[in-house]
Amino acid sequence: MFLQQLVTGVSVGGIYALLATGYSLIYSLLDFSNWAHGEVAMIGAYTALVVSSTLGLPFFLAVVVGIAGAALFSYLNERVAYRRIRHNNSPNMFLMIAAMGLSTVYQQAANLIFTGKYQMYDFRLPVSTIQIGNTYLGILDMVSLVITAVILIGLIYLINKTQFGLNVRAIASNSYAARVLGVQVDKSIASVFLLAGGLAGVAGVLYGMKYNVFPTMGNVGLKAFIASVIGGLGSVPGAIVGAVLLGIIETLCTAYINSSLRDFFSFALLIVLLLVKPSGLFGVDVQDKA
Repeated sequence: MFLQQLVTGVSVGGIYALLATGYSLIYSLLDFSNWAHGEVAMIGAYTALVVSSTLGLPFFLAVVVGIAGAALFSYLNERVAYRRIRHNNSPNMFLMIAAMGLSTVYQQAANLIFTGKYQMYDFRLPVSTIQIGNTYLGILDMVSLVITAVILIGLIYLINKTQFGLNVRAIASNSYAARVLGVQVDKSIASVFLLAGGLAGVAGVLYGMKYNVFPTMGNVGLKAFIASVIGGLGSVPGAIVGAVLLGIIETLCTAYINSSLRDFFSFALLIVLLLVKPSGLFGVDVQDKA
């Protein structure tokens, strides 16, 4: 029973991690919390749903289109809204306000278009389980866990071992110095939004397969934000650790205590950590950032 809940918790945490790493990457570059990120995941989930149900594309291709759609919207958020604010030398608070506005617009648009109904993908993995000893593990949880693990390993490699990752780390350290050294800052930031949007798209589809697709599903972004704060804002490894930890805590709370207290424990953990170690588990400095 415990192993089953642990696998489920890590699986849910993996979905949180796909979103949390996007939060952390964007925060490390622009020093603001992108509150529209959860809605980008929702857009990816709905794009895959619409393409699959109306155009009759195979589900795999529909997922690819959904991920591309999420990446495109994330890019447009940066290109149309955030970049203009940055170039006007406006306070970072304006970026966060713009993100809140985009979040509300996307959520309300989804409510108008899809009437707030919960919808299912035409293709769903079997809800059956795999027996390992006396433990039964859900097939969907196992598949989700493998997919997120592969993607996150690839992301860590991309950030630490490629020229793109070096540019991102240089901008995060000092954007002015990076620009002087020849790094194309705007291009790199746009690429990070594309990457973060793609990760959000994967998270949205996996979340939709597990819990159905609905207009307010982007609220899961709040859990991902909590995870990124727990791990340390701006730290990709910290976001992953914080997300997995949060997923396990929520799942164990649901299984052994009470499902209605799941959010209570999530926010209680956040408050305790902010009081004890405000910089998060991985010690990233978060002073004066919004």
